[in-house]
Amino acid sequence: MFARRKRKKLTYDSENKVPSIRASICTGEKVAGFRDLRTGAFEEIMLIRGADDLAEFRELYGITGEIEKKY
Repeated sequence: MFARRKRKKLTYDSENKVPSIRASICTGEKVAGFRDLRTGAFEEIMLIRGADDLAEFRELYGITGEIEKKY
């Protein structure tokens, strides 16, 4: 009756961008996104509040490998 809608898998430019988590040392806030390999610019995608949000980020973009973490 109350089924979740299926989400489309989103894509990203895997040749020029790397999945990354930016974490604050002071507050502990974590943001998932993609870091551009050429410029180093970070594109924020979603706030990570817990393991569920991280799993959702991985599922949305089909990420299976390790995600780098920057402080």
